[in-house]
Amino acid sequence: MSKQQPKADNSSIITKLLASVVIMFAFGFALVPLYEKFCEMTGFNGRTSNTAATADGNMQVDESRIITVEFATRTGRGAPWEFKPEVRSIRMHPGEIKVVNFIVENRTGQNRVAQALPSVSPGEASLYLNKTECFCFEQQPLAAGETAIMPMQFYLDPDLPDSIRRFTLSYVMYDITDQVGSGAVTASRSE
Repeated sequence: MSKQQPKADNSSIITKLLASVVIMFAFGFALVPLYEKFCEMTGFNGRTSNTAATADGNMQVDESRIITVEFATRTGRGAPWEFKPEVRSIRMHPGEIKVVNFIVENRTGQNRVAQALPSVSPGEASLYLNKTECFCFEQQPLAAGETAIMPMQFYLDPDLPDSIRRFTLSYVMYDITDQVGSGAVTASRSE
């Protein structure tokens, strides 16, 4: 056995190990968007589909059922604002379009950027929650000391299972100022 054979074997192993590392690194990057898409499609983890779909004009309101939708809010760790819904819950019929306002107040002397992430409990209800307008679709620039009213318009699909009579729509509002950079923070709501 020659000494050249182990060197060739070692370089082949090293090449395979490096290729494995690159593939694992790429998979790590792809995992988050894939998981988000999976949650959006299946309602897993209470995620809603954040599509700006509009209610079908022919949709029938199911007046035989009343669903209670509760709203819960909280801020991400260290977020410098107050965030709450105008109302804690509403009662509505499947197929009926409703608008609920959320209020955020930037309690700092600095311009900030916020992003809200939704979740629904029980998760199955997220498959039937359709938002046509939502502050969670975009980043929210908040001027220093600003109080903003942010609407969320939605309807419940009439195919919502009869077993779901109540569910909770929660939002967590994160401070993403550092992630978006200083240019986005100066944007004004009145533009």
